[in-house]
Amino acid sequence: MALKTVDAKTLKTWLDNNEAVLVDVREPAEHAAENITGATLLPLGSVSKSALPPCAGKKLVIHCRKGGRGGSACQKLLAEDPSLDIYNLEGGIEAWNAAGLTVASSGKAFLPLDRQVQLTIGLLLVTGSVLGAMFSPAWFLLTGFIGVGLTIAGATGFCGLALVMAKMPWNQSVKTSCCAVK
Repeated sequence: MALKTVDAKTLKTWLDNNEAVLVDVREPAEHAAENITGATLLPLGSVSKSALPPCAGKKLVIHCRKGGRGGSACQKLLAEDPSLDIYNLEGGIEAWNAAGLTVASSGKAFLPLDRQVQLTIGLLLVTGSVLGAMFSPAWFLLTGFIGVGLTIAGATGFCGLALVMAKMPWNQSVKTSCCAVK
């Protein structure tokens, strides 16, 4: 089954007409920093049909920052129940913003999870390269390990480092139950 998407303007109309339920699959700190009013927070790691907010008779729309995690959440939910009327917000909250639609913002800066992962990988690669060149070629194993991890992440869509980063204290600064934040 092909993944269905919806653009920001259409979603806004659905929400205004009470035709859709919106679920945010980003991490709590991302949601707290900026969110679409009325979205229910359900981090990707917690996504399951039983955790969804009530959506009988309505379209279920999933969103994240750019659309990638939202697509993963949709696929996970459709694998659990292929009859779900589910959509991924094309381009995520960034597309919502670009369309000029309103978001609630805490005013606090937050480095999104994907950029935290990129920064960590970059620092590990530079560190392994410098240590390998200056002290011992054994440090080049670190760069090889990172390469294997990136290959697995690219081939499977599973990124262990992202899961670890999501559990870091700065990404858990907003303590909520997964479905309580609106």
